[in-house]
Amino acid sequence: MILTLTANPSIDRTVELTSPLARGAVQRAVRVVQEAGGKGVNVSRSLAMSGTRTLAILPGDDDDPVLTGLRSASVPFRNLPIRAGLRTNTAITEPDGTTTKINEPGPVLSPAQLDELLAVVVAESDGADWLVLAGSLPPGVPSTFYTTVTAAVRNAHGLSAPLIAIDSSGEPLIEAAAGFPAPDLLKPNAEELSELTGIGSGDELEQDHELAAKACAVLITAGVGAVLATLGSKGALLVTNAGAWHAVHPPVTARSTVGAGDSALAGYLLAHSAGELPENCLRQAVAHGSAAAALPGSTVPSLDQTTPAAVAVTPLMVTLPVIEPSAAGSAGPQAQEEF
Repeated sequence: MILTLTANPSIDRTVELTSPLARGAVQRAVRVVQEAGGKGVNVSRSLAMSGTRTLAILPGDDDDPVLTGLRSASVPFRNLPIRAGLRTNTAITEPDGTTTKINEPGPVLSPAQLDELLAVVVAESDGADWLVLAGSLPPGVPSTFYTTVTAAVRNAHGLSAPLIAIDSSGEPLIEAAAGFPAPDLLKPNAEELSELTGIGSGDELEQDHELAAKACAVLITAGVGAVLATLGSKGALLVTNAGAWHAVHPPVTARSTVGAGDSALAGYLLAHSAGELPENCLRQAVAHGSAAAALPGSTVPSLDQTTPAAVAVTPLMVTLPVIEPSAAGSAGPQAQEEF
């Protein structure tokens, strides 16, 4: 069982254009798609489509359009009623796949509602293989929320606690990477990896996967179990204490990048749950992400829509910086180790 927590879910509305976006002009859309969304919801949607047991945990009233969408897609969920409507996120896609996103803030959750949501996650985590904490946080929620959830789940279930993956951005991601306890898997994109480590820019890390792998290694040294870094059309990296790999799929005709990173995470989890080696988990992640980019809107692929055999995986030699515990995440390396 793979659980996902989406604290700030949404209706994902994708507007597809036949020409480049013209700022300030009037344009007609050729296609508009609406689906239940939010990072964790997207992961659960992709898992459910592939026949993997999953449960999406999220706030929202029973009649909210997000929950209606999950029912229509046959995605199992457990919701916490909040007596407020969930947000709508709008993505505008151009013919070359360029995507412009406008994300609403979402409803405010009270401290009592947050406590209830945390209790649901702890209860449902019993016996799960993975818990995915994904997406932005609603207004007013502490940026340390994901670290709080991680600690609560591990304290409640001990050695039987699920592995924890975190996919977020901004302060929640920074807190998760630097906090204790650290996640078993962190999934940044190139820009987020740059922000987390101070190494290169997002563009530089997408182009130079060896530099990106060194940035991932900094997070491993700080305590993160594994880093799955998505690099857009340049593929993805997986770095662990045991090794590092880069994977790339042959070019696809991109229709929308919305949900591609979420699909990559779903692909990784599918392969990991099947007992695959790390490099094959990365292979499936890239296959899933590429398949998602070729689909319209926020459509996520099922396993049979992916082509992992087309993905080329290359092992990397990465220098792992060894940082003194008191300086982890804030200082340069004290020594180095290669793997």
